Amino acid sequence: MVVAGKSLTWRTLHKLPQLPSPAAVLVDNGADALAALRHHAVHGTELLVATSSRVDEYMREELGESGFSIVLPDGEVTPARLKRVEESGRAWLLTSGSTGRPKRIGHTLESLTTVTADQPPRTWLLPYSPGTYAWWQVVTISLTQQDQGLVVIEPHELEDWPQTAAQHGVTAASGTPTFWRQAIYRDSEALAAVPLEQITLGGEPVDQAILDQLRDLFPKARISWIYASSEVGASIVVHDGKAGFPREWLQRAPDPDRPMLSVEGDELVIRSPHHGAGLVGAVHTGDRVEYDGDRVLITGRLDTDEINVGGSKVSAGVIRNVLMGHPGVSWARVFARKAPLVGRVVAAEVVSNGSLGPITDADLVQWCSSRLPDYGVPRRIRFLDEIPQKETLKSDV
Repeated sequence: MVVAGKSLTWRTLHKLPQLPSPAAVLVDNGADALAALRHHAVHGTELLVATSSRVDEYMREELGESGFSIVLPDGEVTPARLKRVEESGRAWLLTSGSTGRPKRIGHTLESLTTVTADQPPRTWLLPYSPGTYAWWQVVTISLTQQDQGLVVIEPHELEDWPQTAAQHGVTAASGTPTFWRQAIYRDSEALAAVPLEQITLGGEPVDQAILDQLRDLFPKARISWIYASSEVGASIVVHDGKAGFPREWLQRAPDPDRPMLSVEGDELVIRSPHHGAGLVGAVHTGDRVEYDGDRVLITGRLDTDEINVGGSKVSAGVIRNVLMGHPGVSWARVFARKAPLVGRVVAAEVVSNGSLGPITDADLVQWCSSRLPDYGVPRRIRFLDEIPQKETLKSDV
């Protein structure tokens, strides 16, 4: 693995002092996060690992009262306020917090290791925030499979990651659609120079535009999108280059080793063998779906995706996909704004890629008018200078 420019292995990572158990290890770099994971794998401790910026004082208090010792980046340890029996081998994850404060979800190394078939030798990019589900997915491949290298990208290295990846021969990379859009927007030529054979997208709704852009840049790579979460694990994996998943998957016969997918109302429901501790049976994901011919598209969160304009309902995700289908648009966010008479109108924030020269809100209104019903056309459009991105590599879409 390559961490902070140094070539290391799992064995030569610096060793942490004997950690308490249960412990919430808060880190400010990738090397410490990997060292905490190795310690957990060797000693079977009860562990939560996260960046210190994701765990505020209130959550630290909550963790202490739940029996976790808090280990800070400088090694200082705050003992747990509650003494309890440890759950040996338990790995705790924090959800992304997209629906409020992050929640704690329990797993084990076994439930987090979903790639078990032999893999060809690869060098993986690791850009994810330590302790997130996506971070665990990449590092468990390296931990459990032969010849699976890691190139760790710290937050301050995100702007130039393609150069680092090309330098170290990265052949596989996983990131959110926002992560990939950022790379294309900043320097598509630098991205195309990375010798990628496997490209994975997940963590956000995946639209056809970003899949097509990546296919144009990497015609020989396998492009996959994955629906995964801390609650249900990796539940949907698609390799055909199309947004969404086949509708026929909703009628697949029950299989104890495979997630079962269904739709209730407009909500995706999953029964998964990779679910977190205590989540038995059907899990209502809170994600909204729409049908497009023989595909099922995940358009966004139920509580934010539907916009009611004067009694007519429209999906923010569908409008966003239309906007991002415009050749001059790199990124878009769609939301509702208050308005007289109709109560709500559709609004959008957009980042232009400059490929067609300057584009205006009138250009985008015209583009949307031929593809959406009138009530779904954005009436207020604001242009941003860059694509916003959170620590989790996601943006507010």
